[in-house]
Amino acid sequence: MTGKKEKSSEKREKRLQEISLLRTIPYSDHQRWWSEETLAVVTGANRGIGFEIARQLAGHGLTVILTSRDTGVGIEAAKVLQEGGFNVDVHQLNILDDESVSEFTKWIKEKYGGVDILVNNAGVNYNLGSGNSMEYAKQVIETNYYGTKNMVKAMIPLMRPSAAGARIVNVSSRLGKLNGRRSRIEDEALREKLSNLETLSEELIDNMVSTFLQQVEDNTWQSGGWPQKFTDYAVSKLAVNLYSVLMANQLAGRPEGGKIYINCYCPGWVKTAMTGWSGNVSAEHAADTGVWLALLPNKEVTGKLFAERRELKL
Repeated sequence: MTGKKEKSSEKREKRLQEISLLRTIPYSDHQRWWSEETLAVVTGANRGIGFEIARQLAGHGLTVILTSRDTGVGIEAAKVLQEGGFNVDVHQLNILDDESVSEFTKWIKEKYGGVDILVNNAGVNYNLGSGNSMEYAKQVIETNYYGTKNMVKAMIPLMRPSAAGARIVNVSSRLGKLNGRRSRIEDEALREKLSNLETLSEELIDNMVSTFLQQVEDNTWQSGGWPQKFTDYAVSKLAVNLYSVLMANQLAGRPEGGKIYINCYCPGWVKTAMTGWSGNVSAEHAADTGVWLALLPNKEVTGKLFAERRELKL
């Protein structure tokens, strides 16, 4: 087992080195579909991965809206980037508060006219190490799934038409793989419906998370066939991944010039406050794939899950 862990660690370290090298290669002129007029919104960007995504996108010359639930904290975070010469604006946003989302949407429309990129980074996880408490399951599902969904629905009408298409990137997790080796749901009939585009629906995804939360309330979730590791987080991210697939399919029919591409990515176990600083990946590395997806010159990529710039099978 130790040999396996060492091999896995070596493999990951090698891939991180490859990505570091890739990041030193600048985008060519024909790859750069964006400009300083291109507007990217990053939720939960006052610290950790979100802050780093905002920094890297601004570093590529985009205008970035840094959002934070806490106004003061957001202003201070934005100030750090602004003092570094980056074109960053800031606004308060609580993705679970309809009034906050509505106010933010109105502000974006009035000040900027629209959005080109949305990065849904805001999320929570309360289980660390080997813990698997369901004490905060409702909050985890509401924030990670319903909050993300709120922002997708609010921003789509504001996404500006362009030849390159608008982009939505959802920060997710490989723990949310439908057929993951250690995290999949055991209900084969449900898994089949969720994996089939003809039967996948928002109602089906909502029912799945509602069933999970009801079982948490009844204290029967352990026999419900749910992932046994980081269960609430895994279910929330499975819902995000499935919703992204669903939306990619629904948005696919939009005409050229009005396309919207939506993808998810797993940043890994990151050394941030969310993991109690126990992660093995820096925020800088963790942000990379999200930024790469947001700027991807190949606009045909949509409805996929990625990690370390590689597609994962959902």
